[in-house]
Amino acid sequence: MMWKNGEGLLGCAARPNARGSHGLMERARNAVGRAGCAARSSMARMHAKAACRSGQGTTEYAILVGVLVVIAIVAITLFRPKIEELWNAIANGINGL
Repeated sequence: MMWKNGEGLLGCAARPNARGSHGLMERARNAVGRAGCAARSSMARMHAKAACRSGQGTTEYAILVGVLVVIAIVAITLFRPKIEELWNAIANGINGL
């Protein structure tokens, strides 16, 4: 990949040698630069996938907490008389001390 000013990915100017082709060192530098660019784009893709998975995990935890809250509300509503009886017994026991 060449920039507008003629420099490659590593900032080296692309100068052809006497035969009109790039020298071995310039080709090696450009290959390393392309590999670095590919690694950076690969890391960016992996980071994006991890962020997507993280959002999915957060959603799953939110659903789980919501279901547990609904179960707790239903249990308290159904067993309210027994809970009140137990609470009053505990309160009377503490007051009796």
